[in-house]
Amino acid sequence: MAGPVSIVWFRDDLRIADNPALTAAVERGGPVIALYLLDESSPGVRPLGAASRWWLHHSLSRLHEELAAIGGALTLRRGEALSSIPALIAETGADAVYWNRRYGAARETDAALKSRLTDDGLEAKSFQASLLFEPWTITTGAGGPYGVFTPYWKACLNRPEPREPLPAPDRIEGLAPGGDALERWSLLPTRPDWAAGLRETWTPGAAGGHDRLEEFAETVLADYHRRDEPGLRATSMLSPHLRFGEVSPFEVWHRMRGGLDAAAAKNRAKFLSEIGWREFSYHLLFHRPDLATRNYRGDFDYFPWANPGDDVVDRWRHGRTGIPIVDAGMRQLWHSGWMHNRVRMITASFLCKNLQIDWRTGEEWFWDTLVDADEASNAASWQWVAGSGADAAPYFRVFNPELQAKKFDPRGEYVHRWVPEAGTDAYVEPMVDLRESRQAALDAYEAVKAAKQARDASARG
Repeated sequence: MAGPVSIVWFRDDLRIADNPALTAAVERGGPVIALYLLDESSPGVRPLGAASRWWLHHSLSRLHEELAAIGGALTLRRGEALSSIPALIAETGADAVYWNRRYGAARETDAALKSRLTDDGLEAKSFQASLLFEPWTITTGAGGPYGVFTPYWKACLNRPEPREPLPAPDRIEGLAPGGDALERWSLLPTRPDWAAGLRETWTPGAAGGHDRLEEFAETVLADYHRRDEPGLRATSMLSPHLRFGEVSPFEVWHRMRGGLDAAAAKNRAKFLSEIGWREFSYHLLFHRPDLATRNYRGDFDYFPWANPGDDVVDRWRHGRTGIPIVDAGMRQLWHSGWMHNRVRMITASFLCKNLQIDWRTGEEWFWDTLVDADEASNAASWQWVAGSGADAAPYFRVFNPELQAKKFDPRGEYVHRWVPEAGTDAYVEPMVDLRESRQAALDAYEAVKAAKQARDASARG
């Protein structure tokens, strides 16, 4: 081997196709070290939940196989980036580090590393790979960030067409310094092994993601106008593949632009707008890195959230609320690591409004149990339902789970699959009266509004 040594630092981009950082390293020439760093302690890094750790194990295994097929290898290390990557450089003589950008608080670590490496005379470059529209490129007429989705997405669509996906390298000159064995990271559950439903539902890795994308484009997109029906397969189920970067948004975008039959093409714009909500969530996160812990709307800092015992929260977590569609969603989540989007809204509304439990409690549970737990979309979606977020559903919009079930699961197929005992004597009694708890939530919100008005009046003197 000869030539300059490059490090490609993989993060949420576990693919070899349409990977600008990997492409840049290969085009530079010389040996390439493909590094995945399990960093759970750098500032701004949120350690993965259990379901995401399961996915990560299998996705890294698939990435190693893909790299090996073209002459490379995946090096696994564990530690903080600002110490681990310089140590790898000293060990290998690498003189360039490439990575694809991230957009939450951890980007401060990336900036510090880039500055340090550049000061040391090394090459450090980052690339756009995870978003179609980077957050700072979409601004309002006043030059600030958007807080409402519709004008944000309109502004995105007025931008130039997203670039074409990059091909995977045919060959790389791989260099594999010593690293950790994947099994030593203990990402998989042991006792109890709760991942049987995840294995049944998912095939992590780029190949599984592209199979899912093709299946969606060819057979599911035509029914996407019925996506709110949880008993019907009418959604893409691409979210974990996008979350781990096994499929890029550029690949999704351009797959939707061509090769669709007429029925599927009618639903294309709506599906791409849902990709737009993912982009919008990252737009929010970029400008508000504390999105998972702090109310976007400050007046919700004064909301009198309930302080329930663990038994109350556990009934919601494990699908024992006595409200069939809520329990169905929570059991689907526990079994498969995923929940239908309409039901995510219903279960979140029930927690935040009927039970008046702080949205952060639900956000943390979803973070731990979703295979697609995404630092932007998870937090933004919970705040949207709670009413505390950007472009949020108004607080007085309380999803009535019984009416939602009648509208979107009229034959009870979804509920029956996950809660077969519903409607029998074996089923638990409802935790709360839906009408009374809705009114209690509205009364609490009125109290918050009154308190805000009083504070504003006091501030004006």
